[in-house]
Amino acid sequence: MKMSSTQGPHSLAFRVMRLCRPSLHVETPLRFDPTDLLFGEDLFDDPVAAEHLPRLLADTVSSAAATTAGNTSADPSDLSYRNRFLLQHPSDSLGLPGLLLLPQSFGAIYLGETFCSYISINNSSNFEVRDVTIKAEIQTERQRILLLDTSKSPVESIRAGGRYDFIVEHDVKELGAHTLVCTALYSDNDGERKYLPQYFKFMVANPLSVRTKVRVVKETTFLEASIENHTKSNLYMDQVDFEPAQHWSATVLRGVDHQPESRQPMSDVFKPPVLLRSGGGVHNFLYQLKLSSDGSSLPKVEGSNVLGKLQITWRTNLGEPGRLQTQQILGSPIAHKDIELRAVEVPSIIMLEKPFVVRLNLANQTDRLLGPFEVWVSQNESLDEKAVMVNGLLTMHLAQVEAFSSSEFQLNLIAVKHGVQKITGITVFDTREKKTYDSLLELEVFIDSQ
Repeated sequence: MKMSSTQGPHSLAFRVMRLCRPSLHVETPLRFDPTDLLFGEDLFDDPVAAEHLPRLLADTVSSAAATTAGNTSADPSDLSYRNRFLLQHPSDSLGLPGLLLLPQSFGAIYLGETFCSYISINNSSNFEVRDVTIKAEIQTERQRILLLDTSKSPVESIRAGGRYDFIVEHDVKELGAHTLVCTALYSDNDGERKYLPQYFKFMVANPLSVRTKVRVVKETTFLEASIENHTKSNLYMDQVDFEPAQHWSATVLRGVDHQPESRQPMSDVFKPPVLLRSGGGVHNFLYQLKLSSDGSSLPKVEGSNVLGKLQITWRTNLGEPGRLQTQQILGSPIAHKDIELRAVEVPSIIMLEKPFVVRLNLANQTDRLLGPFEVWVSQNESLDEKAVMVNGLLTMHLAQVEAFSSSEFQLNLIAVKHGVQKITGITVFDTREKKTYDSLLELEVFIDSQ
């Protein structure tokens, strides 16, 4: 932290300490087992030697140490200077003695964390100060957030050599430079009102980077989110949820579990966190998105396709929480057609050379009146190639369709070839706007020759 200079002598001074959890203390010396120095690894292939030799060697070393010190009752577990590099237990090789190390510096602050600070205002003078009004606020490039204000209930007095302590918290939601501004307005020994401002600056970095890819396969959209850890500690992702926008539904896709019998009864309730290792650990998430099945609820205007946003929560090694929300994720622009033609009812089995009826729905997806319409099946193919033909009038006339509404009609057809065939080339013509909509529908039907 950087502190600004203050004007003139002051009786009070602020001291700021960041409240954060300690880290695990790791011993740097590498411990070893004496048997590794005296014997080769092949000797321990013998089960008898592997069982008794380490114990005999430990007793010999302990006896020798006790004789040298003039004490025959030396404790083998005594971690004195002469044997502190010896492995007393296999876990000693980890270098973790079970001690915690208090933070020696202010450390890094990341977006999504909670900044918690212990602030002490000290009276270093030889006299008492009275009516102390204290304020603490966070200033960023965009806003100022008040954390503490004692204007309505000032501190009555701070004795000579005394102090007044308080704790402030702030959820970090912006990147870049932040300034913790601490001010005090007080009366000194002469009754003069003095104003003390102090400024403590720190930077907020981004703990994660989220890269997304959107792929559209027919009517299904797939969203891939790649999350990378930019911090110097491991992050345990408790929650990575995709919140779909209106008219969308989302399903997370996971890999196939090849050992379903190993699943525990509580696995659906408690989900182990996803580990993102420090300094660049990456994990990918895949979501399947679909539009709402209710056609009337779909958006009717063209524009950018807002898919939704990601909610990410995590914890560090010692449980400190963090939370981030991404901006809206956009897919490919949606280009809505003026009209949509879809099949409402199609016979499951169609007999060869016998008429059948297909019921269709013509929907107006604009905010204006469309029609009247003419509907026909394209005759571009030769008679030998066509499998389904119109039975009756070649052109049908339909009335106007109101904005955002639909109209149903029937198309009489006859099949001339058996097997699985496609009905294509249905054309809709708007007689008022003189606009043709080609190939609006493609149906696959089964023609039975019996």
